[in-house]
Amino acid sequence: MLILALVTLALHGALAGLFYAFSMSVMPGLNAIEPAQAETAMRSVNRKILNPWLYIAFLGAPLTALAAGFLADAPAASWFFAAAGVGFAGSFLVTVAINVPMNNALNAGSMSWKDYSPRWTAWNTLRAVACFACLVLTGLGLAAL
Repeated sequence: MLILALVTLALHGALAGLFYAFSMSVMPGLNAIEPAQAETAMRSVNRKILNPWLYIAFLGAPLTALAAGFLADAPAASWFFAAAGVGFAGSFLVTVAINVPMNNALNAGSMSWKDYSPRWTAWNTLRAVACFACLVLTGLGLAAL
């Protein structure tokens, strides 16, 4: 159980760091160059980020939190279930419903960088906040074990 909880913590930490880095450095860096160059760079990022390491963290974080919730005793279980719920809503659903469709629109050329960047970054920042909340919730679950 402890190992599963620690894996959950690490996976949420990886996602929180990824989303944070995008909002605080990657997107401002891309905003500092010509929009056409930023679009080209982001299209490349959108292709390269789809790899097993992303999927392990992106899918694994809420699933391991859920599994930890089922395996833990109260009150720890509640914290892990909360982490799973926040991760599912704040990371998974936001990604699938908002960020990925925006990426697809940028990739297809149907959305300009001017329209894409501020909206994408705002939603991405929400994902970072949700993942940091998951870190705290998982930490509380660990403390309650």
